[in-house]
Amino acid sequence: MADSARTTTPSDLDAYLARIGWEGERRADAATLRGVHLAHLRAIPFENLDALGGRAPSLRLADLMAKLVRGGRRGGYCYEHNTLFAAALETLGFGVTRLTARVAVGAERFEDRPRTHMALLVEIPGDPQAYLADVGFGAIGSLLEPVPLTADTEFHDAGRVHRLVHPPHRGPLEMWVLEAHGAGGWEAQYAFTVEPFEQPDYEVINWHVATNPRAPFARGPYVQRLTRDAHLLLESGRVTTTRTDGTATEHKPADETEARRVLAEDFGIDAPEDLRLLD
Repeated sequence: MADSARTTTPSDLDAYLARIGWEGERRADAATLRGVHLAHLRAIPFENLDALGGRAPSLRLADLMAKLVRGGRRGGYCYEHNTLFAAALETLGFGVTRLTARVAVGAERFEDRPRTHMALLVEIPGDPQAYLADVGFGAIGSLLEPVPLTADTEFHDAGRVHRLVHPPHRGPLEMWVLEAHGAGGWEAQYAFTVEPFEQPDYEVINWHVATNPRAPFARGPYVQRLTRDAHLLLESGRVTTTRTDGTATEHKPADETEARRVLAEDFGIDAPEDLRLLD
């Protein structure tokens, strides 16, 4: 794949769509956008293993193709997923604006968080409505399908419920917050504005998130996989399986050997040999 974050080749697109199992249309329309988005999430896991090993993952498209697509046994985190996804969408004919966001999960105020998440604003030719898309948010409240950039409307995306709201905000740009609805009601996921960010911006943020010893992804493995029936999460030495009906079970791997087996069999990931998965 070319080094540009905005260029793919036909063979790259073929390989990417084969990796995610997409056999549908290759048109720049809403149905294709939703289908490719969901297929990506179900095929390529979320994981921070490079950052856990003290390495900032490359965001060059050739390297992303090698790791997430052609290698077939690794995943990545938001900058990797959404950089790859954006390039594929642009090759399909969509317009894409790359965004940054402040993660709100677990925070009293999203303003206390830096912009460390990457999301996408997608435009469909001939459609005046823009869509928020995001295949790289490592949380159970993540989008499964793109949602229109419309405030105060519930969207049911492949079984999850989301909405976008405008919070009280001081500043010249309109602020948006993505919220997910769960057992406890509406919970903010992240806050963003829609000004564009460029590849050099993500290179700086990516390096900080991966190598700062105080950053969450440098402290322990965080691995997520979405299936048709469940959301799987490996965190803090435990595997949590949350089914579509909301019920959840936990399992703690007994040792490194079992942890690696679980990653390989349940998450589809071959962990680097020099990496310790359990404390």
